[in-house]
Amino acid sequence: MADGGGVPAAVGHGVLQPADGCAFGDREWAFTFANYAQALTNPTYATLLWKSLKLAFWVTVWCVILGFPCAYILARMIKGRAREVLFLLVILPFWSNALVRVFSWAIVLRGNGVLDRAVNAISPWEVDLNLMFSDTAMVIGLVHSYLPYVILTTYLSLQAIDDTVIEAARSLGARFPRILWRLILPLAMPGLIAGAVLVFVPVVGSFMEPRLLGGRVGTTYGTLIEDQFVAVFNWPLGAALSFILLAVVLVILAAASPALRKATS
Repeated sequence: MADGGGVPAAVGHGVLQPADGCAFGDREWAFTFANYAQALTNPTYATLLWKSLKLAFWVTVWCVILGFPCAYILARMIKGRAREVLFLLVILPFWSNALVRVFSWAIVLRGNGVLDRAVNAISPWEVDLNLMFSDTAMVIGLVHSYLPYVILTTYLSLQAIDDTVIEAARSLGARFPRILWRLILPLAMPGLIAGAVLVFVPVVGSFMEPRLLGGRVGTTYGTLIEDQFVAVFNWPLGAALSFILLAVVLVILAAASPALRKATS
């Protein structure tokens, strides 16, 4: 809908809104909490928020699972020019536009795409992967985008470990699994936690990867906020949803801070 001047009309009420409900224009603004009430009472918004939190959790888990071995190899096993080459491969995603990365994954994951053809080339029977427009596709795209954060932060923690500490553990008869679990992992925990936070926080509000790789199942809290700003022009509701998301993330981090502090102490 639009007013007499062709300006799109907002859906709902704004935190600061004109007296006639229009979202734009030189009008007198009124203070209201109606959008916060709508955002907190609509069960659909709560469902999408929970979906985004689960998506961020699994992306963070996979980034940690994949990032720690990569960081360990870079910090403790690779030396010289080979390490520089691997570092280049780690930061390579940052050199390309995020939209290009997402569309590249779409080419790989779609039906009859690169992955589908590669699997069928070596499989004795026909396999239909077609991972596009699924939760798996969203996780793959987001992990690819944010994995370097975990690798780089964990690498810094691993690099700071004194080699003599590990040698002392070996001289006392400790095998590698015990050294890894009791010595290396605790000392690398600050970097892992920093990387996990750097992944979790932006993924909760991500909208591009879910929209392009998830399709209809990719509707998340982030895509909901984006729609309020660019589709229905309900900026006040979009702002209210954004502040609620910020509050939820801060509450999660505050609740987890004692455990995080204990893990890094």
